[in-house]
Amino acid sequence: MALPAEEWRRSAARCWAALEPALKERLAAAPLGEALRVGCGSFRPEEAALRKLCGRARTGKEPAAARFYREEGNRRFGRCCYRDAVRLYSQVCLEDIARAESHGYPDRLLPKVLLRKAECLLRLGRLQDATETLTAAENKMATDGIMTSPIHHTLLKKLSQLKNKIREESCPKPAQEAHGDVQRESEIWEENGSISGASSSLSLNFNPERGRHLVASQDILPGQNLLKEKAFVSVLCPGEGDSLLLQDSSETVWDTQVTNADLYCHHCLKQLLASVPCCGCSYAKYCSQNCADVAWEQYHRTECPLGALLLTLGVFCHVALRTVLLAGFSEVSRLVEQLHDDDKRDLCNAEAGGEHPSEALDTRAGTKGIPGCNDNGQYQSSYQAVFNLLPHVEKHSPEHKFLCMLSVVAVCKKLQETGLEAAVLSRESSATGSEQKACEKTSDELSPELMIMAEAMLRHVLQLQCNAQAITVMQELESGDGAVVNKKPVRLATAFFPVLSLLNHSCSPNISVSFSGTAATVRASQPIPSGQEIFHCYDEAIRMLLKCQMDARNFLSPEHLLMGELEDHLAQVYATLGKWQEAARHLERSIQFVEMHHGPSSVEMGHELFKLAQILFNGFAVSEALSAIQRAEEILSVHCGPQSTQIQELQEMKTCLLELPRSILQRT
Repeated sequence: MALPAEEWRRSAARCWAALEPALKERLAAAPLGEALRVGCGSFRPEEAALRKLCGRARTGKEPAAARFYREEGNRRFGRCCYRDAVRLYSQVCLEDIARAESHGYPDRLLPKVLLRKAECLLRLGRLQDATETLTAAENKMATDGIMTSPIHHTLLKKLSQLKNKIREESCPKPAQEAHGDVQRESEIWEENGSISGASSSLSLNFNPERGRHLVASQDILPGQNLLKEKAFVSVLCPGEGDSLLLQDSSETVWDTQVTNADLYCHHCLKQLLASVPCCGCSYAKYCSQNCADVAWEQYHRTECPLGALLLTLGVFCHVALRTVLLAGFSEVSRLVEQLHDDDKRDLCNAEAGGEHPSEALDTRAGTKGIPGCNDNGQYQSSYQAVFNLLPHVEKHSPEHKFLCMLSVVAVCKKLQETGLEAAVLSRESSATGSEQKACEKTSDELSPELMIMAEAMLRHVLQLQCNAQAITVMQELESGDGAVVNKKPVRLATAFFPVLSLLNHSCSPNISVSFSGTAATVRASQPIPSGQEIFHCYDEAIRMLLKCQMDARNFLSPEHLLMGELEDHLAQVYATLGKWQEAARHLERSIQFVEMHHGPSSVEMGHELFKLAQILFNGFAVSEALSAIQRAEEILSVHCGPQSTQIQELQEMKTCLLELPRSILQRT
């Protein structure tokens, strides 16, 4: 849910419609800072409606939920749905224990609680955490002179066995290690001195028509690494639509639907085996205590009390808040003031008939004058680069800017009400805590410092319309007996990648982007000659929309892409039934449509060939399977890199087939 909840959008639209025409014109034409000051008073009539909406997003700790999740976990366990059961148990067991530890549990019974916690961690596969907890329990027992029971001896023995097994498996075999070195060596490239994380084969250019963009400074081969960048900021997308908002705030049914929020770490985006819950809210979950601690220190300390509000206002507003929290008030203030100075200078130049800023930039030497670059002409993955991404204010409708403005004001008002302003601004308030809260609760206006933060946040929300990067992950779909793994790309998070955002859009891109956690890797998907611009398709939906527009006159004609999707679904049905030849025949027809619409070397073609290889492998069609494996490997290694999960699975299938007896290979 990138934009706010539908009810809040309707409320903002009604508020906009009720404004006087003169005020609408003033808000539409004013710079962002002035628009915030003028329109801040418009929030008060909508405050009650927003508060009611936030009541439907349950993010607080609710003791009654523990029994519900425990009982639901028991039901899932009884139906042999072990993964779902573990997820439900993990929401309650460790949290209950942590609450017992922090709320004065009797000291003499603490070893029992620690051992129970260690058992939970052990069963959830978190061996390191279990080891640390057992050490604490042993130390406590030794201090108190308590002897462990036979059950606890058994638990310690089991943990020791598993630790030894993990230690053995963590030592790579020589052959595998050597193979990995070859793959890593093939991906080594010389880093660019002017663009952080980019290859030396790229250069940063600027002109008034194309803006900032990257160009190949030498010939580039398919599969060559061009950029490796960690997101400056990322926020996990909670789920589809308004699924996290209850229809009625009086409802008492807790949701057991699995969403991204349950499957991935809210900080590093790694897949969760067993989550570490936030100590203050029921929404944020992490893969380790370290991620939980880092998130708390960097941003979640502020976001935690705002959880329901941020879910209601959408991911874009959440990204904007987290961006300014990570940057810090001093850096945000510096760049906002610099922007005001630049605007005044540009206005004076325009009135004097001087040169337009974009024209002046094109004549400057090197990259020093390009927005986002530092004083040394380097473009880094920094907040300065994020701040200088274009918000395209003039291209947004006045109604949309008003919605974004109200949403940002709502966040900043909440910061004032909850007494978090001082923490956000990284300064101590001169007032005492009670005086500060009283003052903030009665204030109708934002403080000057919060106005600066609000202006930056509004700029970021508008930037995200054109500069947001979806972090995607290949997620498995339900596939019957699991003989064929069907995957599709799923939007996992929304992020700012300052360097990746330099790439202009094209529906025929010459690069592919893959993700590992919060890091993006850009590879050339085709030969790129020196001097050619590097293009990225911002959204697969755009490409599909254009394809549908071209096919609109011949809807569901024999060449329409939907016909290929029908063939793909038929292949899945036959694969579930174990009819491998029929499945392969339908999938080969689907591949023809994919090749026609996306090209023979597209990543879509690679995914379809991967499925065909699985079907032929399961159908024991050895020679055809080896051929499909080779074709899929050639394409996916270019788009996803040799270390991707799909490439490794293809290599395992190939090894298995090649190790079959020669007599069997000859018959196939």
